[in-house]
Amino acid sequence: MVNAVRIHETGGPEVLKWETIELGPPAPGDVRIRHTAVGLNYIDTYFRSGLYPAPFGLPFVPGNEGAGVVIAVGAGVTDLKEGDRVAYAGPLGAYSEERNIPAANLVKVPERIADETAAGMMLKGMTARYLLKATYPVTAGTTILFHAAAGGVGLIAGQWAAHLGATAIGTVGSDEKAELAKANGYAHVINYRSENWIERVKEITGGQGCDVVYDSIGRDTFPGSLDCLKHRGMWVSFGQSSGPLPEVDLGILARKGSLFATRPTLFNYIEKREDLVATANDLFDIVGSGAVTVPINQRYALKDAEQAHRDLEGRRTTGTTVLLP
Repeated sequence: MVNAVRIHETGGPEVLKWETIELGPPAPGDVRIRHTAVGLNYIDTYFRSGLYPAPFGLPFVPGNEGAGVVIAVGAGVTDLKEGDRVAYAGPLGAYSEERNIPAANLVKVPERIADETAAGMMLKGMTARYLLKATYPVTAGTTILFHAAAGGVGLIAGQWAAHLGATAIGTVGSDEKAELAKANGYAHVINYRSENWIERVKEITGGQGCDVVYDSIGRDTFPGSLDCLKHRGMWVSFGQSSGPLPEVDLGILARKGSLFATRPTLFNYIEKREDLVATANDLFDIVGSGAVTVPINQRYALKDAEQAHRDLEGRRTTGTTVLLP
């Protein structure tokens, strides 16, 4: 028997229940891990609210990201053993003291990466990696706009983009968050509560606009994000923290300058084992080198996941948050 957070009905943070569950031995191809830390991500709120349906129905254990130690190995697993330090981004089930998980979803954590860092960066860090290096390959001279620059993905992306030689513009919701973003690679930071962010982007870019806009906000930043792009620029919509987008008439892309638009997800970029390993290793390398740091700005006990969700949705968190079993 182990403790876990479970959801029996979708809704607000109050549906997160701390319970004891039965956990059998790992099936063939699976391993059992004991979590040392679990990552908190905005996508967790989508599954909790029902915006994203849980793949196996109700009840379910939420959470897409964690790190821990292998404590049992199922039949057929040859590349992992008891005692290995591992981390993952998906599938659901991270909000638990222990879990069984397919070995194919795990990557070994290098010694130079701490458990809390691994748990808090797998989903966010690999998201930043695919956005900057696969969805729209950022290079020296690229100008990007990144919404929620002081969030978990945003802080990693700002540092990584600067390391690649790009000019990063970020939007935030407070002066405190603006200072945090400036300290993490953003050359320009806009407080959207006190400034017209569309006009500021135009000023910063001399009226040219950005090569790419990375937008995890959704309803509140559409169609404004499109107005921040150069002709033939790309709008990357990878989240909707303010609510779902309206129905989009593709003709708007032509009217605003032959724009490109995409709605990617991390899981499509790491669905092949070789892509997962390459993406994770790239992340481990950039963090291990010191070019990107992943400070843990908030820690909650796993049993206090409800409060963590309230703070996350209330925009009272910055950067990376971990839940500790």
